[in-house]
Amino acid sequence: MALSFCGNDRGSNAYSVDKGVLDNGCFVDALNLVPHVFLLFITFPILFIGWGSQSSKVQIHHNTWLHFPGHSLRWILTFTLLFVHVCEIAEGIVSNTWVSSNHLHLFMPALMGFIAATTSVVYYHNIETANFPKLLLALFIYWILAFITKMIKLWKFADASLGVQHLRFCITALLVVLYGLLMAVEINVIRVRYVFFANPQKVKPAEDLQDLGVRFLQPFVNLLSKSTYWWMNPLIIGAHKRPIELKKIGKLPIAMRALTNYMRLKDSYEEQRQKTEDPDKSPSIWKSMYRAFGGSILLSSTLRYMADLLGFAGPLCISGIVEHLDNSTEIDRTNKTANMTFGVYFMSSTELLQNTSVLAVLLFLALVLQRTFLQASYYVTIETGINLRGALLAMIYNKILRLSTSNMSMGEMTLSQINNLVAIETNQLMWFLFLCPNLWAMPVQIIMGVILLYYLLGDSALIGAGVILLLAPVQYLIATKLADTQKSTLDYSTDRLKKTTEILKGIKLLKLYAWENIFCDRVEETRGKELTSLKTFALYTSMSIFMNAAIPIAAVLATFVTHAYIEEVRLSPAKAFASLALFHILVTPLFLLSTVVRFAVKALVSVQKLSEFLQSDELGDDSWRNTEMSMSLEVGKKYKHHGDVSAHTQICTLSRVNDGFFTWGSNLSTLSDINIRIPTGQLTMIVGQVGCGKSSLLLAMLGEMQTISGKVYWSKWSLISICIKNRYSVAYAAQKSWLLNATVEENITFGSPFNKQRYKAVIDACSLQPDIDLLPFGDQTEIGERGINLSGGQRQRICVARALYQNTNIVFLDDPFSALDIHLSDHLMQEGILKFLQDDKRTVVLVTHKLQYLIHADWIIAMKDGSVLREGTLKDIQTHDVELYEHWKTLMNRQDQELEKVFLQTTLERKTLRRAFYSREAKSQTDDEDEEEEVEEDDDDNMSTTTSRRSKIPWKMCCRYLSSGGFLMVFLMVLSKLAKHSVMVAIDYWLAAWTSSNPHNQSLHRSYVPVFIILCGAAIALCLITSLTVEFLGVAAATNLHHNLLNKIIHAPIRFFDVTPLGQILNRFSADTNIIDQHIPQTLESLTRSTLLCLSAIGVIAFVTPAFLIALVPLTVAFYFIQKYFRVASKDLQDLDDSTQLPLLCYFSETAEGLTTIRAFRHEARFKQRMLELTDTNNTAYLFLSAANRWLEVRTDYLGAVIVLTAAVAAIWTSSQSGLVGLGLTYALTVTNYLNWVVRNLSDLEVQMAAVKKVNSFLSTESENYEGSMDVSQVPKDWPQHGEIKIQDLCVRYDTMLKPVLKHINAYINPGQKVGICGRTGSGKSSLSLAFFNMVDVFEGKIVIDGIDICKLPLQTLRSRLSIILQDPVLFSGSIRLNLDPECTCTDDRLWEALEIAQLKNMVKALPGGLDAVVTEGGENFSVGQRQLFCLARAFVRKSSILIMDEATASIDMATENILQKVVMTAFADRTVVTIAHRVHTILTADLVIVMKRGSIMEYGKPEILMEQEDSLFASFVKADM
Repeated sequence: MALSFCGNDRGSNAYSVDKGVLDNGCFVDALNLVPHVFLLFITFPILFIGWGSQSSKVQIHHNTWLHFPGHSLRWILTFTLLFVHVCEIAEGIVSNTWVSSNHLHLFMPALMGFIAATTSVVYYHNIETANFPKLLLALFIYWILAFITKMIKLWKFADASLGVQHLRFCITALLVVLYGLLMAVEINVIRVRYVFFANPQKVKPAEDLQDLGVRFLQPFVNLLSKSTYWWMNPLIIGAHKRPIELKKIGKLPIAMRALTNYMRLKDSYEEQRQKTEDPDKSPSIWKSMYRAFGGSILLSSTLRYMADLLGFAGPLCISGIVEHLDNSTEIDRTNKTANMTFGVYFMSSTELLQNTSVLAVLLFLALVLQRTFLQASYYVTIETGINLRGALLAMIYNKILRLSTSNMSMGEMTLSQINNLVAIETNQLMWFLFLCPNLWAMPVQIIMGVILLYYLLGDSALIGAGVILLLAPVQYLIATKLADTQKSTLDYSTDRLKKTTEILKGIKLLKLYAWENIFCDRVEETRGKELTSLKTFALYTSMSIFMNAAIPIAAVLATFVTHAYIEEVRLSPAKAFASLALFHILVTPLFLLSTVVRFAVKALVSVQKLSEFLQSDELGDDSWRNTEMSMSLEVGKKYKHHGDVSAHTQICTLSRVNDGFFTWGSNLSTLSDINIRIPTGQLTMIVGQVGCGKSSLLLAMLGEMQTISGKVYWSKWSLISICIKNRYSVAYAAQKSWLLNATVEENITFGSPFNKQRYKAVIDACSLQPDIDLLPFGDQTEIGERGINLSGGQRQRICVARALYQNTNIVFLDDPFSALDIHLSDHLMQEGILKFLQDDKRTVVLVTHKLQYLIHADWIIAMKDGSVLREGTLKDIQTHDVELYEHWKTLMNRQDQELEKVFLQTTLERKTLRRAFYSREAKSQTDDEDEEEEVEEDDDDNMSTTTSRRSKIPWKMCCRYLSSGGFLMVFLMVLSKLAKHSVMVAIDYWLAAWTSSNPHNQSLHRSYVPVFIILCGAAIALCLITSLTVEFLGVAAATNLHHNLLNKIIHAPIRFFDVTPLGQILNRFSADTNIIDQHIPQTLESLTRSTLLCLSAIGVIAFVTPAFLIALVPLTVAFYFIQKYFRVASKDLQDLDDSTQLPLLCYFSETAEGLTTIRAFRHEARFKQRMLELTDTNNTAYLFLSAANRWLEVRTDYLGAVIVLTAAVAAIWTSSQSGLVGLGLTYALTVTNYLNWVVRNLSDLEVQMAAVKKVNSFLSTESENYEGSMDVSQVPKDWPQHGEIKIQDLCVRYDTMLKPVLKHINAYINPGQKVGICGRTGSGKSSLSLAFFNMVDVFEGKIVIDGIDICKLPLQTLRSRLSIILQDPVLFSGSIRLNLDPECTCTDDRLWEALEIAQLKNMVKALPGGLDAVVTEGGENFSVGQRQLFCLARAFVRKSSILIMDEATASIDMATENILQKVVMTAFADRTVVTIAHRVHTILTADLVIVMKRGSIMEYGKPEILMEQEDSLFASFVKADM
């Protein structure tokens, strides 16, 4: 029979056992079958029953991840075992070809062994899952049996004097060792949890897993799942149905949490500190990092080395396959049969490696292993990098909480420095760690590559390697240039953003004055500089890409041409294509080396900065508040002493300062000779002039200042009666209000438990209820940096509310009335401080300028120039220091006069708040463009649509982007890309033809060279052209998109700015523009390159071996699904990473700003906890994102390996021409590298195209109609010459969707009349003023000025001929001249005249530069009153006969207001002035008063007449205002 187990060769007696049973080789092989069969018989029923029962019970998430001892070792051994079995099978099959009939016993036992080994690991995994170790006995018996049978076989081989030179002997010996080791592992498990003891030891799953919140399972799953990221499948595939949310990614495992890593880093840092003798020398951060994380870096480097060495298997296998395809002639059998033992042939390992099929399988296994190791190495470094970043952030945060206040206030440590540490330096170090293994892996890779090339090609290889090495420094140079250009681009874009922000903030004024184009040009000018910088950036980027593509071509050209002329031997296809593959391998490390070196340099700088920061000054040890101090004696004396003084000072002192000298860092004392005491449970007031050290005194008592000498005592006795209260914390409201990025409620409760009654009382005391009612979500509205902007007064009241709400014994209020108007101050004083706090018997220390409250004080401390002037009750001071008392009295009178002028600031604040929300609500009625993903309901029919939408690629936006770049550039790009890749293929094809030519004809051999040189030259030129076209296409697109966006937004109607939040518009100009400028071109380039490479590779393989196309179909399907699932999940995880990063960064700056408050409240621990949570959340998202990237890469790499295998097998079976086979395999190898780049770039592009989409959505806004129906030439030059205004049946609305705000208004204003318009908030006064400028939609009626209907005029003309002064003064950064006359049409005299009228001339003259003096952003270097006067001067410069004043006096003080009124009466005597009044007394002198209500005119006439009518609205307004 042809297929007998022992073979039936003629003459051999295969089944005879005459020489003894064990001397029959076939019987020994049969014996080897026994253990395998035994295992399969035992385990299958158990698995079958087990699976049956398991499906019925719900699987518990913990037990699944239980690990028996020796878990990973077992997996590694089993994998090795499987590999050895594969070798055994291969050896058996190949040996079988040397004998005349089939010998099944040569490979059948090996095959069964392979199946058994696979079964063993499946079986083990299931037992581990079920936690049922008794069943491991079956495996134990299997290992023993297998060990014994293999031992017998080895012994018999040794008997027959076979040795290491025979492959089968080596394989058998290896199997003996592996079975022995596995037996030992099994014994260990049975020993640790011995199955037959009375109380077997229980193995518990890791403690993180008992906490169900952990979803990141990488550390807990088995080795196979670890290396293929199999556990990620549910998450990534699930993302397709539902977006991934924070809940879904859960918590971090304990070992990866920031706290764990912080402890590790801190311990090694402190250890370094103790070791150094020199106290000034800072401990080395590098060493501490190595001590804490060195192990992981070593592991990752080891994995990396293994991967790199395996990488060289590819070229060598290709060379082997191509070579043996050539020589696959029938080998002479006669001399083989002589070498028979046991009737079969024993081969050596080299003979096995001459078999092409074996090489193909080896190539496949090497690729799979190499990729697995590489991804594992990447994962380990990334995890370590993330751990390091968490530890560093925690270290920085802890340091911030201990920073001395003087450091912050003296500017040694600015906020931006801290932000840079958090945002930039920690990330630099993290990135350095990611790239770290490259530093030592790359040199090894390069040296190995060069050695192999030399082995293949001889001396000419060194020339090629030389080309590569010589060009590497050029790449480094380009990389450094790139970094510099990026810096300068950043500076320009910051400048441009600043100017854009100013325009958007002052857009109303710019439109009213028709100046928008002038300011638009300012931005365009900066943008021009930025674009020049961007072009340089694009040039260097394209150079970098070009070098990367051209170097391998140049090296190949140099090598092969030299080889053709130096060497006598013709280049064989095997060597040519192996060296081609090697050159491809060599380029990557060289390209990366420049990047790694750059990052290493940056990391050194970052560590330096971190080290300086960690060494900076900290607060002194304030033990008097943290620990029980031995103060009992001290306090006792104090009481006696006080008892003697006088009767009324017998109050217990809460705190006192003795001989205190305090400083803010420099040795000059800010506070000197301070001796004060603060009585318990009473109200102490600290008064004095501005800058005399009142706030410093509070901070000194809180321990924030550096003490030069003296002591601060805090009594303990006073606290005994009120022990329940939080002991050491001080409720402190700082002078500069500080809010958290949180809801109003969280800002007030500040970590204390919520008590409804108390909360309500506090809110009422601070009269916050009306403000809260205006917020969109009440007290659940987010405020702070990222939330809604509140005004100063609102912020201050929330800070005071926080101090009142805390259940502390001591309350420090630092000037809580500064930003409040008189009503609120009184209310706060009466309800909050006197009633709420005093009822509670809390000790209150109040710093204030409002002397009228001194009558309420129990104790007064008067300060002057950093020392205490007086201390005592008001009575004491009245009797002992008459002078001071009188001084106070005069001040109080002055304050009382100011009281008469009621400050309506709060109403104004509330009004702006209301307007902001009114417009936002209107916005929410229309479609909000920023919410691209509409809310996904859980209905099934909806699900499918969202899914399909989420996995679609935004082709429409890509087209939009490309069309912005211009069709010529797109055409050039496509053309050059295709040409380049065609030429690249042509080069390799030509190489195949050349190497396959007749080996003996030297002249023919050399005739191939010229064409080869021409092709390579063309390829290099095309590389340059493609890289340039893509980058400059990007620059063109960026130029057009920004230009269109700016113009659209500047010319949008004012309504657009009311309903679109400023932040959203700014985002388009900052983040989105940045993506379009710098990121999209690179992604686009990378995407097109990798896609075309993959396509050309597949095309070449299909051309060489058409059979490959059959295998391509399933591979394409697999690839399609992998990329589809990955893109959706990656986008979600990317969003999560971005959205969790911002709160973390903000939290740091927020803490640094509120340091004194946090420390006074003693809330450091809570803030640390929150910061650790935020860090962990961000790290979880980032870890998942990188794990998802590994998931993708492992899968695409395996696909690539399958492509190589199918290409190789197809080539061997169809036995094509060897040169072409080499070509096909070399291309197949490149596919593995580029497949994952295709997907990664696709998903990146998808994320980045969102920026184009957002910009595009703004490009569709309607512009204002600037044309008008009249031509400019028809308007008289001096119109409006008289200033006569007729309003006829006017109806106005803000938007076609909204109700009219003015209804049928009729009025007539004579030239030169002074008109006052008044009415309650929302009555339409301001809308009327906007109607004069055609800023709102006039849909009925008309306004006629000097005989011309303004709706017919071009907007530019109309607005440039009228003047307006707005309620909020707006100044732009630049010079004073620019603010008065940006068009530069007026003479200096005219400008000085205007300044004189506005009473500013002297002040401006005193400034350096006069008219060209600098105005900072928003005019911050002038007071509000001065800014308002500048606006008046601006209105005067434009000599218009009509002036409109929109509540221009609302936000200024009495003095400025009087100036304004006077100027209006004199300088504008002959002009028509329309005043929209905020305080009615400003229009009592007007010629005509219009009273409005709800968009209609209620009363119209002279003020005197209206006053006489008792029931008139105007009269009631005047009464209310008196």
